[in-house]
Amino acid sequence: MAPAITTPTAAIAATKPPSGPNRAYVTFLAGAGDYWKGVVGLAKGLRKVKSKYPLVVAMLPDVPEEHRRILISQGCVLREIEPVHPPPNQTQFAMAYYVINYSKLRIWEFVEYSKMIYLDGDIQVFENIDHLFDYPDNYFYAVKDCFCEPTWSSSPQYKIGYCQQCPNKVQWDPKLGPRPPLYFNAGMFVYEPSLPVYHDLLKTLQISPTTSFAEQDFLNVYFRDKYKPIPSNYNLVLAMLWRHPENIQLDQVKVVHYCANGSKPWRYTGKEENMEREDIKMLVKKWWDIYDDESLDYKNTVVSTEADVQPFKEAALSEAGVPDFATAPSAA
Repeated sequence: MAPAITTPTAAIAATKPPSGPNRAYVTFLAGAGDYWKGVVGLAKGLRKVKSKYPLVVAMLPDVPEEHRRILISQGCVLREIEPVHPPPNQTQFAMAYYVINYSKLRIWEFVEYSKMIYLDGDIQVFENIDHLFDYPDNYFYAVKDCFCEPTWSSSPQYKIGYCQQCPNKVQWDPKLGPRPPLYFNAGMFVYEPSLPVYHDLLKTLQISPTTSFAEQDFLNVYFRDKYKPIPSNYNLVLAMLWRHPENIQLDQVKVVHYCANGSKPWRYTGKEENMEREDIKMLVKKWWDIYDDESLDYKNTVVSTEADVQPFKEAALSEAGVPDFATAPSAA
């Protein structure tokens, strides 16, 4: 379980600058690898379901120019951000690359939008979820995670077989301490950008012990008192198909998270464990059907240069309250 951190409730509730109902989806991209394909697929998926809102890509400076051009050509709004690093530590992260995910905290700085929905680049949206923007403000909405995967092997939950997806199957052992609070998967969440929260997130990170699930653990502790669970069909972590099939009705799933080992559609070989399942093959095919559909390409964007990428200027935000930003294309 993540160590206790005092939740800065006052910062979370702080009033944002008036900005009107500007809304957007946002994802995160780093490095020169192949994750840009996931972002392209996500942009096209949002168009397919006729979302009214743009897809913003919060990207680190190491994203190559070639990849930036592709994303712009697909109607994405690019925001270059600087990395966020946790304090020096000896933490063994569940996945080595998790350390870079702390940079996702920068998206709380995007206050030209009144509300955003964050989606990992290995997520696809198969039904319109724009209605999530209308959920009441001042809460953090996300889907409960599963504790049954081996990446949780060092946790007390995993060791006794306890999972919040089926809390009555294995009872929590009071000898281990209080029952763990509800814990969300940070691959998808609904939130409100806020400069006070942004600054407090970075400040709190510097005095918080790092844990195996990096920024996901951190966000779970920080937003513990603001978290509201939403149904699993808004973020189907694929392992749920074999860990908790009784909780999933696949025909009702709106958002699929291809985070299981071997499930990234653009890398899929079918050789990893569980990847030979027919439901997995079907979901991978559905992703490729969208990615390969040229009718979903963004038609009205001229592929531009680095000048079209807008680094976020914190000083201007602080002084003016509202940033200078270009008009964002809609996902449609």
